[in-house]
Amino acid sequence: MYTTILTLHSWLRWVALLAGVAATIAALRGKADRPGLIFMIVLDIQMLLGLVMYLAVSPVMEAIRADFGAAMKDPAARFWAVEHITMMLVAVVLAHVGRVLARKSATPESRNMKLFICFGIATVFMILRTPWPGLVAGRPLFRIP
Repeated sequence: MYTTILTLHSWLRWVALLAGVAATIAALRGKADRPGLIFMIVLDIQMLLGLVMYLAVSPVMEAIRADFGAAMKDPAARFWAVEHITMMLVAVVLAHVGRVLARKSATPESRNMKLFICFGIATVFMILRTPWPGLVAGRPLFRIP
């Protein structure tokens, strides 16, 4: 089960990153409704898969939880225990907040700017805390089960 969820989470990151870039660009063009919705849906699925791993099925997280204090001294363990999940949760919240703020905007220009800022920052956060190969907690670009 862990391998399946990890593989899905790993492959879906590409969809999430692409959706984030597409939603950000669409916000600049004033046509962010569908791309923004797709971005939020993909982020929600990613969050669900990530939380299942974080809270239930990941042997890495099980080891980290066994000695959290020691994990904070290890950069790779700290990445998984704190940095990755925090930035990704912030990205999900930003995408949702952007959509809510956009709905309450008085003008189309302010709506598009709010979407652009929220989607753009969310996408940047995702890029910054993705476990790219070569980083301390790096993972392969394409996980093959």
